[in-house]
Amino acid sequence: MHNLTFAAADLGATSGRVILGRVGPSHLDLTETHRFHNTPVRLQDGLRWDVLALYQGILDGLRAAGQVSSIGIDTWAVDYGLLDADGALLGQPFHYRDTRTEGVAALDVWPKIGPQELYQVTGLQHLPFNTVFQLASATGSAQLGIARTLLMIPDLLIHWLTGSIGAEETNASTTGLFDARTGTWAGGILDRLSLDPGLLPPLRSPGDPAGTLLPHVAAYTGLAPDTPVTTVASHDTASAVVAVPATTPDFAYISCGTWSLAGLELDTPVLSEESRAANFTNERGIDGTVRYLRNIMGMWLLEECRRTWAAQGLPDDLPALLTSAAQAEPFTSVIDPDAPEFMTPGDMPERIRAYCRRTNQPAPSGQGAIVRCILESLALAHRHTLRQAAALADRDIRHIHLVGGGSRNELLCQFTADATGLPVIAGPTEATALGNILVQARAHGLVGDLSAMRSLVADTQELHHYTPRGNSAAWAAAAARLSPTATTSGKDS
Repeated sequence: MHNLTFAAADLGATSGRVILGRVGPSHLDLTETHRFHNTPVRLQDGLRWDVLALYQGILDGLRAAGQVSSIGIDTWAVDYGLLDADGALLGQPFHYRDTRTEGVAALDVWPKIGPQELYQVTGLQHLPFNTVFQLASATGSAQLGIARTLLMIPDLLIHWLTGSIGAEETNASTTGLFDARTGTWAGGILDRLSLDPGLLPPLRSPGDPAGTLLPHVAAYTGLAPDTPVTTVASHDTASAVVAVPATTPDFAYISCGTWSLAGLELDTPVLSEESRAANFTNERGIDGTVRYLRNIMGMWLLEECRRTWAAQGLPDDLPALLTSAAQAEPFTSVIDPDAPEFMTPGDMPERIRAYCRRTNQPAPSGQGAIVRCILESLALAHRHTLRQAAALADRDIRHIHLVGGGSRNELLCQFTADATGLPVIAGPTEATALGNILVQARAHGLVGDLSAMRSLVADTQELHHYTPRGNSAAWAAAAARLSPTATTSGKDS
């Protein structure tokens, strides 16, 4: 069987790219053809995604790609665009970091359907910006009043490429409008919140055909007019989990980028009151699997520090910062990565120092000390989250797969192994794009089931192994100092 080439449009919170994947029975490699910024725009009414610029970036990447066997799109979760009766977009989509949903759950949703009942249906971690709360915040608005279709961001981009309408299920499962048990839209929740069920399009599964390129798209990109767009696991974390190179079932995963998404892959959701209280989410994976995880504020903390330092004229070179962090005093201060003050853009180094002062800890003074504080705190959050997940799901964890951009951070990988006391296999870095491409390849008959896809990743991608260094007592002492709100708050490549 010949190798085939697939295009993955992979959009993250700060950048997007189009990546080509060449796949055969024992072959899997990637080439990036185009990368572009994802820069939100603050308007008078709030923080918005510049989705038109993102779409143009995808078109330019496809234009540079050459002929491909199909195209797949993945992005972050929860955010959406609204279309009117003519299919036109009603304004740029809101950014999940916009503050308009603050307090909406308690004021406008829970009086109609309480948090316990909502969790019993959706199995979804409470996050103030979940789609259900975004919609509740828009109740009575002129825009929602004339909207006829809601499309999650990847579904919107597919609509512009093909003209087709649909909702891919891994992303739909992040909305708070999806039934975790049945895998269908939760009509009862829509009724209770007076939301029009006609807004939600038919569901699609990863691997389903989504259509072929519209004539003007084919003309601009130079691709064949019959080039198919394949539905992939369009939530970037779901795609990343596809590419976890696990060869045994006793693994946990951490998809580490802007966010750290740490958890287990299960066959059925965990909908217990203990799971809700611990704020774990049950999101859809491919082939009926459940991604049982909790979102942790990830490398966002470090990237916001670097952005602040660059604006202040201070060094922001990552390798140098990591070297300085490795030399800094260990466990001087620890923070809860998901504390509310770390959620929005701003002066993150000062917010970290203020948190430490507020919690009667030394405020880290130098850049290396701040970076070490972030990385140790993330490793402690990984430890806490995975231990809770294993207990709630009654599963044993024998090793951790850490994938995504964070897998390049050797210090974070080693700290995670040390904190958890478990071996860490780091890589692949491009897990999201690999998962996107593998689902397309399977739709074309090039690879088999999920196990076969993961074996192909394990056999072809560069992986790094980290062994715990036996300093468990120091990590346990640091964990005892941290009382994380990560169990009840937090937030997808």
